[in-house]
Amino acid sequence: MTTTTEGNEAREAEHRARHWARRLALQALYQWDVSGEDAEGLLEQFLESPDYARADAVHFERLVCGVLAHKDELQEPLLPILDRPLERLDPVERAVLRIACYEFRHCADVPVAVVLAEATQLASQFGTEKGGKYVNAVLDKAAGLLRDADAA
Repeated sequence: MTTTTEGNEAREAEHRARHWARRLALQALYQWDVSGEDAEGLLEQFLESPDYARADAVHFERLVCGVLAHKDELQEPLLPILDRPLERLDPVERAVLRIACYEFRHCADVPVAVVLAEATQLASQFGTEKGGKYVNAVLDKAAGLLRDADAA
């Protein structure tokens, strides 16, 4: 019984740390989007964040560097789904979509349902009033395209 409880606690701790990694990655990518700062500068700055200790540092770095390295590849499947040009999206929603698309394409260990839930939560918390619903609708369509592309 103890090992089951410990296992559940470990999974919950990992879930929380990844949540904080996504949250910090959202902040970093938002900052990149509005300022154009490079990945190295962003990573250094966020190392000093009080929330950094809560985050899965490896996942945070993977998200920030991965999104920046694969930005065009990640955006392409979104373009036919969006109801407006990507540049006209709220910067928070744009960053959330990029993070989620990166996780769909490059983080097979993260279930689709987790990516959708986390992205919707971040967009609802930090984006526009209807940002969570919009992000959820877009990612619901994009999930199959991005995960199926990896399987093919």
